[in-house]
Amino acid sequence: MLYRKIARKIEDHLRSDSKRVLVIDGARQIGKSYIIRWVGKQLFPNYIEINMEEDKLGDRIFAEAKTVKDFYLALSVIGGDRMKDKSSTLVFIDEIQAYDHLLTLLKFLRADDRFTYIASGSQLGVTLKNTPSVPIGSISIEHMYPLDFEEFLMANGVGETAIDSMRDCFMKEKPLTDSMHNKMMDFFRKYLLVGGLPAVVDSYLTERNIVEVRDIQEEIHSLYGVDASRYEEESNRKLKIRRIFDMVPSNLENRKKRVVIKDIENKSWKRAENYNDEFEYLVSSGTTLEVKAISNPTYPLVKNSGKNLLKLYLNDVGILSGIFYKNNIKAIMSDESSVNLGAVYETVVAQELHAHGFRLYYYDNKKNGEVDYLIDDSDNLSVIPLEVKSGKDYTVHSALDKFLSIDDYDVKRAYVLSNEQNVFKENGITYIPIYYVMFFENISHAVGQW
Repeated sequence: MLYRKIARKIEDHLRSDSKRVLVIDGARQIGKSYIIRWVGKQLFPNYIEINMEEDKLGDRIFAEAKTVKDFYLALSVIGGDRMKDKSSTLVFIDEIQAYDHLLTLLKFLRADDRFTYIASGSQLGVTLKNTPSVPIGSISIEHMYPLDFEEFLMANGVGETAIDSMRDCFMKEKPLTDSMHNKMMDFFRKYLLVGGLPAVVDSYLTERNIVEVRDIQEEIHSLYGVDASRYEEESNRKLKIRRIFDMVPSNLENRKKRVVIKDIENKSWKRAENYNDEFEYLVSSGTTLEVKAISNPTYPLVKNSGKNLLKLYLNDVGILSGIFYKNNIKAIMSDESSVNLGAVYETVVAQELHAHGFRLYYYDNKKNGEVDYLIDDSDNLSVIPLEVKSGKDYTVHSALDKFLSIDDYDVKRAYVLSNEQNVFKENGITYIPIYYVMFFENISHAVGQW
């Protein structure tokens, strides 16, 4: 079994006497159902699982279950012999977004208190927006992501002791030993190839076959595109979700890496706000990560963000590297000087920061240029600029230098992440190895509650 950090959160919630139902949100194929099933079966002798997407395509016995009694009757068809009491019975409602009314019904199921409940879903942001009666005070939403780099290391046999030792080096701003650095860079490059989708990681660990890895990644990427097209059809609106989703890799190959609005429909008069629903779907579904432009970087960053000059990254770096390099592993593993890995490195950093609770922003200023990422610095009520370098010229960063020269920004910390082993400070910038990004944690990040 792959180690997932969220398992502890699920277990703690299910062991508690919380008045809320835990809902795990995230893209498809990231292991939501598997980890809930695994934890649930460990804790409850009577485990009942219903997949609402399957029900919607099949018998539809929950389609009209809009009261507690109706839900119990439908549930009895699936697991009547396991419907015991709250302490021994867990009901797992998978893909809850298939039926909008079930999110509202959670409030009444929890109030009835007959069983213990947990749910999972994707596109919950969109679903909640379209839910007439949001179950305020009744659900807690925890977001789940593909395996992050730390989880990938543990899947490859790196123990907690070793990871804790590396974390200590990061906190003390010290480099790893030569042998440890080389090992971490090897794992990091493999993570760029494999990514964090559980089915892909499992295949890699058992087969070590890049062709099989790429086949699974391509299948999942296609599935995300099909989901986008299906949502367009079901919403009866002429949205352009699939077009925007398909454009993400090519946008990342451009120097600016932004969504080019006029290219979506080849209409120069269109603006970013014309596609707010499309962007919202792609982000809420978990298939893409949004990075918003900031021109006035003051804490908290959310005050100054907007949809203009938006960047979108794929949710999994392995999918992106597969699109770019197919079955050729030399582009990444051999550190080919002729290959620009900038988009891949930026994607993995976005993936890590997002999984660790950070909202994603970048600095954009016509005069000063762009800085790859900005994150909130809650300790100093300021912001932290991050520059990501995949090549040898990691000390060259004119936009970051200009950023730090502006006294009004009052920046206390800045980082450059690169392949280099050494950790050192120079001109207000701390240079660290790229894999240390796994230790950036937003400790103020909390579970979303409704």
